[in-house]
Amino acid sequence: MNSTPRTIFLFGLISSISMIAFAISYFQLYLGLEPCPLCILQRIGMFSVTTVFLIATLHNPKRAGVIIYSVLGFLVALAGGGVSVRHLWLQNLPKDAIPECSPGYDYIVDNFPLIDAIPLLLNGSGECSETLWSLFGISIPGWTFVGFLFLGLLSLSQIWNKR
Repeated sequence: MNSTPRTIFLFGLISSISMIAFAISYFQLYLGLEPCPLCILQRIGMFSVTTVFLIATLHNPKRAGVIIYSVLGFLVALAGGGVSVRHLWLQNLPKDAIPECSPGYDYIVDNFPLIDAIPLLLNGSGECSETLWSLFGISIPGWTFVGFLFLGLLSLSQIWNKR
């Protein structure tokens, strides 16, 4: 790579902010799609990746810091990608295997301790199994997975960036 780690982290920051802005402005505001619990977890994951890229860009670390931010960004993107895979799995279940609708994200977070809320959110619900939009046959969580994969590999690539 010919770019400095700071430049690459800045590119990741701009990319992740663009993904969040697209999700909110196009899917939620323009199309009127309300995010399901797994969509919200994916957004939290994307905000987390964005935060790692932001801090890495502002910090402009030396070699050891670049490695730490690279691994951290990869791990956060991996977790977000895992939620996307779970969401894709739910979307591809047969109709008779789809879980029943559960309470919404706000209700779960407000009424359950965190240790109980996380498994409930990751289980997803019937609303998470709906495919409301797709492009080239790939649904929203599929594209989100592609985004997490791109950002995770971009972050991890900085380990080998010698600049």
